[in-house]
Amino acid sequence: MNIKRKIAVVVTARPSYSRVKTVLTAIQQHADLELQLIVAASALLDRYGSAVNYIEKDGFVIAAKVFNVLEGENLTAAAKTTGIGILELSTVFDTLKPDIVVTVADRFETMATAIAASYMNIPLAHIQGGEVTGNIDEKVRHAITKLADYHFVASENAKDRVLKLGEDPEMVFNTGCPSIDLADEVLMSKALPFDPYEKYGGVGAKPDLSNGYLVVMQHPVTTEYQDSRKHIEVTLEAIYKLNKPTLWFWPNVDAGADGTSTGIRAFREQHQLPNVHFFKNMEGKDFLQLLRHSQCLIGNSSVGIRECAFLGVPVVNIGSRQNKRERGGNSVDVVYSQERIEVAILDAIKKGKSVSSAIYGNGNAGVQIAELLQKLPLQFHKTIMY
Repeated sequence: MNIKRKIAVVVTARPSYSRVKTVLTAIQQHADLELQLIVAASALLDRYGSAVNYIEKDGFVIAAKVFNVLEGENLTAAAKTTGIGILELSTVFDTLKPDIVVTVADRFETMATAIAASYMNIPLAHIQGGEVTGNIDEKVRHAITKLADYHFVASENAKDRVLKLGEDPEMVFNTGCPSIDLADEVLMSKALPFDPYEKYGGVGAKPDLSNGYLVVMQHPVTTEYQDSRKHIEVTLEAIYKLNKPTLWFWPNVDAGADGTSTGIRAFREQHQLPNVHFFKNMEGKDFLQLLRHSQCLIGNSSVGIRECAFLGVPVVNIGSRQNKRERGGNSVDVVYSQERIEVAILDAIKKGKSVSSAIYGNGNAGVQIAELLQKLPLQFHKTIMY
């Protein structure tokens, strides 16, 4: 009798699901693997878009749910949320007894996954290690690299960095980013295939999108969280002054999110924003379709650096959140300046789409990762490489 290897994948936030969706599918379809999907943290919360609803709609069976987010969106809440995550995930892992735990990227909830698995001697696989951004995410990402046993990185530079951290070359693989798998599916799309207002609701005006539109996704910066309201107000002023059809997405759960959200609500009440519509969340593929047919993405989301580079979508990247991350040819960096943001947006619209960049993969990461999870030796100890 063939015993399937049990793979526990922990999804903690809406971007994490898009990052790992094709991996989940490939694991689920693999004859020798059993998927144990754990959904936790902000992925379960309505105020951040209830990513869990999209996960269930896509047909994935959830093995466990972990509610561990403390309200407050500040540094103390983030630290305590991490601690609660360790407690709760330890219980889940003890119940499910996975052969491998998979954790994604660099969020504080991801750290909880890595610590719990490591202390329980469960082999840990990390997706998207080795990258740099210059904020708290980088500390978390590199810490998880040292806790992880297998590394599925998204670029050659990331692979080199993981190796320089002393990891075993036999356990480091440049698979590309699984989110590019989804982007590849929409790359050749000729028109937006759905009405975003009808399908996703949201609030605000409903501008005509037929002659082009902007997309905004701006999160707080954890190392600058006290300035999150000031930061978002600069972007709001620029978008208001340009007065172009704009689809704006709500921020994530990071420290400073209260300031970002409050800034948006206050500005919206004062100015009405006659050409802006707000969404909490979208299915990953629909969001990429929306980006694919937009004129420009504005903000500081990594989707601008990764998926938009592959899709050739112009990006105005604001501030330090993506500092030092590898770039394709689609983005321009600006400081928090209303005038500079406006100029950069108009210039991006004028230049139009850029050439697709495969810097973060070419669209087959999910299958590669599933195959590696099936054949890699089960180990939770380190081979010293330094």
